[in-house]
Amino acid sequence: MQLKLLQVGEPVLRETARVLSREEILSDRIQELIAHMHETLRDAPGVGLAAPQIGEGIQLAIMEDLAEYSRDLPPEEVAARERTPVPFHVIVNPRIVSYGEQKVEFFEGCLSLAGFMGLVSRSREVVVECLDEQARPRTIRASGWYARILQHEIDHLNGTIYIDRMNTRTFASVENYKRYAGVAGHSPSD
Repeated sequence: MQLKLLQVGEPVLRETARVLSREEILSDRIQELIAHMHETLRDAPGVGLAAPQIGEGIQLAIMEDLAEYSRDLPPEEVAARERTPVPFHVIVNPRIVSYGEQKVEFFEGCLSLAGFMGLVSRSREVVVECLDEQARPRTIRASGWYARILQHEIDHLNGTIYIDRMNTRTFASVENYKRYAGVAGHSPSD
């Protein structure tokens, strides 16, 4: 079952989501929600989806960056983004415990702000502590595009949207982004 993707302006997108208990994580309701979120993410298509984006104010997000999503990008862009496939996984109650010192800028879009993009500076590396879909503790060390996805989704769980972090002068429609990609030395991204 596909879920409705909420757009900016919905209050749940600006609230801090609540922490889930072990019992809640393992419940049929949350396990079913994860499956529906995965279907919704694949249909969008997107690389990450946080529960607030579908109206659930809980600390739960999913990620999956399929190889086919970067298939049409020039190899130099894939390399610049440090983009490699990320298998499907779930993060629950995540915390970024360490940010790398190096920052990188790329354009980001969001399923909850359809049709627009902006240039966002983020840490190239992060360490995240969270629980998985079976409530098992997990530590994720990520770099490149994967680190960007984690930061973007964890922001959603804290009521932050990429427009809060972007260089406001780069905000553009996807159509204009595609027309003018690479202008002012910035390379395109999705």
